[in-house]
Amino acid sequence: MAELNTIRTASQTQAAQIDVGLRAHMNKVYGTMSVGMLITALAAWAIAGLSITTVPNEFQIGADKYLTSLGYTLFVSPLKWVIMFSPLAFIFFGWGALMRRGSAATVQLGFFVFAAVIGISMGTIFMIYTPYSIAQTFIVTSIAFAGLSLFGYTTKKNLSGMGTFLMMGVIGLIVAMVINIFLQSPAMMFAISMIGILIFAGLTAYYTQDIKNTYIMHASHGDQEWLDKAAYDGALSLYIAFLNMFQFLLMFMGQQE
Repeated sequence: MAELNTIRTASQTQAAQIDVGLRAHMNKVYGTMSVGMLITALAAWAIAGLSITTVPNEFQIGADKYLTSLGYTLFVSPLKWVIMFSPLAFIFFGWGALMRRGSAATVQLGFFVFAAVIGISMGTIFMIYTPYSIAQTFIVTSIAFAGLSLFGYTTKKNLSGMGTFLMMGVIGLIVAMVINIFLQSPAMMFAISMIGILIFAGLTAYYTQDIKNTYIMHASHGDQEWLDKAAYDGALSLYIAFLNMFQFLLMFMGQQE
């Protein structure tokens, strides 16, 4: 009986330690993601400010709004394709290699550099949409994200099957967006936006559950370096889900200047 009580006590102690560690792990995930979002916002705001001038030139984009030479280079010249597709290339080809070979500090730095590059590519939203509509959409996205992430963390339902289906949807969404770059179809863009919101809403819940389950599975191994990298990987997943929900919602809620 004493042995049984000892085993039970040890099991409860281990469970409590895992629970404490899980909370710290999730705080690290959300904290890293938040810093990444801040870097993205500051980079986008700064690039937009450096890309627009009221001094008349040949690159007019609106009433009393003209592109600077930097703005033309980033958003009109062939360099725009590099800026547009380099984040995708990093996700598909660079991030996995960084996770396998890099240290936790290197992975963290890679995430922050990625967030800065995304900010450069998103500079156009500050050039097109009003600050009020950007802030309003950000608040709506934050509320939706918090609810979806909480659902993913607390639900007992296994979301892994849904995750596989949604990832296939992301691939289809990327293909459709690339096609529409050349078609410029408003109807197709509307459909892409609607589907995109639903896909990344679902992925927010799925990623949160996956981050939680991954930590629980590996917490007893004691490999803190691996757990740190897993936290940054989870932060990247949630960052991408949040950012895509925000951009797709902005297409509906955003007011152009």
